[in-house]
Amino acid sequence: MKTNNGKESTEKIKVQDTLLALHHQTNTIGIVQGVDLNGELIVDVSRESYKNRLRFDRGDDRFLEIYSTFYHQLKNPDEFSFFKVTEFEAEQTVKDLQHYIDTASDDEKEKLNEYSVSIDKVEAQKEYIARTQKERYQYDVEQVDWKVMSQIGLTREKLESMGALESLLKGYKTSMLIPVKIDLGTVVSTLDARLSLKVNEVGKLETRIHPIRKECNFTKPFFGHQFSQEDQEKLLEIGNMGRVVELIHPITGEVIPSLVSRDKLTNDLVPLRADLVRIPLVIKGVTLDELQKKTLKEGKPLYIENMLSRRGTLFNATVQFNTDKRYVEFLFPRNISNLNLDSNLSFKKDVPATFRGKKLRLWQVEKLNKGEVAYIDGLVDRKGKKYQGYLRFDKRVRKFEFSFKNVWRENLKNKKFGIRRGLNL
Repeated sequence: MKTNNGKESTEKIKVQDTLLALHHQTNTIGIVQGVDLNGELIVDVSRESYKNRLRFDRGDDRFLEIYSTFYHQLKNPDEFSFFKVTEFEAEQTVKDLQHYIDTASDDEKEKLNEYSVSIDKVEAQKEYIARTQKERYQYDVEQVDWKVMSQIGLTREKLESMGALESLLKGYKTSMLIPVKIDLGTVVSTLDARLSLKVNEVGKLETRIHPIRKECNFTKPFFGHQFSQEDQEKLLEIGNMGRVVELIHPITGEVIPSLVSRDKLTNDLVPLRADLVRIPLVIKGVTLDELQKKTLKEGKPLYIENMLSRRGTLFNATVQFNTDKRYVEFLFPRNISNLNLDSNLSFKKDVPATFRGKKLRLWQVEKLNKGEVAYIDGLVDRKGKKYQGYLRFDKRVRKFEFSFKNVWRENLKNKKFGIRRGLNL
């Protein structure tokens, strides 16, 4: 759009909708301007009507409410059929529709009902929106204890601006780490954590903080389950344990078949009852059969072919249910090298090209691929301070190991010394 001085304006034109009305008895089309005090429809086809027409913001909720009120204000609403068009289309649509009606047969006129806005359609849409909104959110925003939130440095506006409030109200953890203020009286500190909401034993909605753990603790039983070596590798490498295990409720003692995944942001282990696992009927255009749904419900990975991407291209990928995300996720090739899938695909087990955002040099990659230790510098921490150290890559779990000192050299020395001692005996 150009301004008076000829320069381009970045301001967007706000498009609104308007209503057209077809009077059944006279077979005339006009632009709706409103309803008078007697409940009679004000409709006109003159040039002036284009300025005074009834306008609606382009939002379903607002249109549904206004149209429903408008319809019930009419004295004889059944005398008309209504059509919603954009304000820019109104003038031409009136002409086209009038020409169509003047020349159409009765059967052809009946077809216009498919495009009309009826009160039945509007009420059905209102009920659907109300139902889906209720299903969409598990908690109301008024239930949140905003006083407690303020104590950890958060407000409703701040959570909304970060895009974190919606996931909280849906009953999920925030999808990102959030700076949380911890006030211990004498010391105030800030830590990064994920947040969630949960109703406590007395029915009050609590804010729960999930701080970052340095690593998963596999040494202690997890709700009665002792992790095998394979369990640990799957959780560290892929994020999902990949099988149903029996967990014991700490209070009731109930044995609960469950899946377990790792929160990749905090290293929390997240259980979910197997009977609460929900598998979609269709994934990217592919309808799952019963065996495929059973595979995913048991937590196992599933290779699916000929899925349809957003760009309209076909692709193949492995998917698996993640209890932390509460949905079926796509697994990247680097995470599925040890899944033993029934497919002809083979994935590289080479060292990744980057470490903590720094691209590795060729000689570093070669040393790491051989299982050797490589020196690395030029790394930058969160505060912008540079640091360096030593790097090793464990191909078994496809994970980097970093140390400021070459601890593996000392281990290697000790190992060699022990071998020499054994040979001398």
